[in-house]
Amino acid sequence: MPIITLPDGTEKSFDQAPNVFEVAKSIGSGLAKATLAGKINGELVDASHIIENDSTLSIITASDEEGLEIIRHSTAHMLAQAAQMLYPDAQVTIGPVIDNGFYYDFAYKDGFSEDDLAKIEKNMNKLVKQNLKIERLEMDRDEAIKFFNDKGENYKAELIESITQGEVLSLYKQGDFVDLCRGPHVPSTAKLKAFKLMKLAGAYWRGDSNNEMLQRVYGTAWATKDDLAAHLHRLEEAEKRDHRKIGKTQNLFHMQEEAPGMVFWHEKGWTLYQIVEQYMRSVFRDNDYKEVHTPQLIDRTLWEKSGHWDKFGDAMFTTSSENRDYAVKPMNCPAHIQIFNQGLKSYRDLPLRLAEFGSCHRNEPSGTLHGIMRVRNFVQDDGHIFVSSDQIQSEVSEFIDLTFKVYKHFGFDNVDIKLSTRPEKRVGSDEVWDRAEAALAEALDAKGIKWELQEGEGAFYGPKIEFVLKDCLEREWQCGTLQVDFSMPERLDAQFIAEDGSKQTPVMLHRAIVGSLERFVGILIEHYEGAFPSWLAPIQAVILNISEKQQDYVANVSKKLKKQGLRVISDLRNEKIGFKIREHSMQRYPYILVTGGREMENNQISVRKRGGEDLGSMSIEAFIELVNKEK
Repeated sequence: MPIITLPDGTEKSFDQAPNVFEVAKSIGSGLAKATLAGKINGELVDASHIIENDSTLSIITASDEEGLEIIRHSTAHMLAQAAQMLYPDAQVTIGPVIDNGFYYDFAYKDGFSEDDLAKIEKNMNKLVKQNLKIERLEMDRDEAIKFFNDKGENYKAELIESITQGEVLSLYKQGDFVDLCRGPHVPSTAKLKAFKLMKLAGAYWRGDSNNEMLQRVYGTAWATKDDLAAHLHRLEEAEKRDHRKIGKTQNLFHMQEEAPGMVFWHEKGWTLYQIVEQYMRSVFRDNDYKEVHTPQLIDRTLWEKSGHWDKFGDAMFTTSSENRDYAVKPMNCPAHIQIFNQGLKSYRDLPLRLAEFGSCHRNEPSGTLHGIMRVRNFVQDDGHIFVSSDQIQSEVSEFIDLTFKVYKHFGFDNVDIKLSTRPEKRVGSDEVWDRAEAALAEALDAKGIKWELQEGEGAFYGPKIEFVLKDCLEREWQCGTLQVDFSMPERLDAQFIAEDGSKQTPVMLHRAIVGSLERFVGILIEHYEGAFPSWLAPIQAVILNISEKQQDYVANVSKKLKKQGLRVISDLRNEKIGFKIREHSMQRYPYILVTGGREMENNQISVRKRGGEDLGSMSIEAFIELVNKEK
């Protein structure tokens, strides 16, 4: 008679060993209907799993994160089944869950087309209506290999051959379709009602470019049709906001094959970039950072000593001169320690805050490059703070406050915090890592900040706090970071004279707020859809004349506005005013200023706000005050 303990502490006893579904049914019919799986003593299992011993149990439904993942995994199986029903020669390989959905790789010599996706999706909907029961089976390794080879599923058999001899495997069956899987899965195909196949792509078998190319089908799946509709709407919005499209429409930047992963900034885009950089420079200045600049090329020996050569060697651009090997810097940290090492430092010099808009190069794989979001040349708002051990808490606390303040100024109020701890490949002793991780966790806890643990995701030299912005579409962007490093200063011989006269090694805090300026500008473009707030807009206003009679007046207005630091352009073309207004509205400037005979006579301008709101006529001084107030 097993006793089942529920999350609220309630205990339920049964005369016979129940399965998860039966426990849910004993709680209520509504819960039973919603049950997808269970979590027994922390382990996910199918709803049909029999509980033979006293256990803790959580019922998993579509409202749980694990439930949504199970829905997506089960939908991937249903995709494979639906595809093979239409195209029996298509072999299935792997079909994992990914963010917002799933994919499945197929070996199919004829290849799928976009029209085929529609047919497969239609077939998937038929399988939902058939309410096929999904059952878990077990086979030993050799039996499973023979089973899939007999079915002509050579790829699946090859996967199983890599599994240890004698291991019992789990398979899942729905109708005539059987697939290898650890599970769990939903009880039946009727639970899978909100999905859509999205696109086709190529993928090498087992991710190895030496193997044959397979065809990958991507899909998305959600708990409800409303959730699916909301996701598709977000994708439509993301498409509209694509920074590459807006960058072209607004003439901000371009990329070209002769410089892969490197940005050609046009005048307006460079103005936007400079606004961000100059704002961050003012943040440095107001918070006692000393701005420095370090070389692009540094001898290989320094990178070896810092540990970067072993960790990042493959991602570095290198060159040679006079029998010496150099690397184009992929980051700024070792160079900042060289500045610290110039001249003897005292405890009175700490904390020492160095900052640099450091231009870095990393040889990112070409397939990962994406507009200005993922590039090979980027500039960071990089900074390194040299502190004594007892200064860590206060510096971390101040940096957290400053980072939130900057994000709020840029229009980001929704920020998640993640603490990433020691990776498998790292430098430094476990004792040093214990101290560093504890320092960050204690600083976050002291401020009462909710944070998420990311085990094993730290940098090779230290743990880090990651600041993850959420934009207007709730997409996550990891931008800011703060890393505690006890190791690199010691490796590069950094020392200071402590209060007791002894020589000690400083602790180094690696920190960035916006991170890559290129990427952050891309985030801003998509967040605002190119409609930047006035203080960020590369062009704050365009001045239009109605006739040739106002040309000199427009030039005078433009001169006055520019003298006050406003970013304005003029359009004196001999075109109808309605045409010019419509054309410039497409550029999403914050203001359109119209000058006709009446405005010229009264020394005023007619002001239209972005979106079409007419603010009427006002003096030039009043308009300047309006824009400055928005700052």
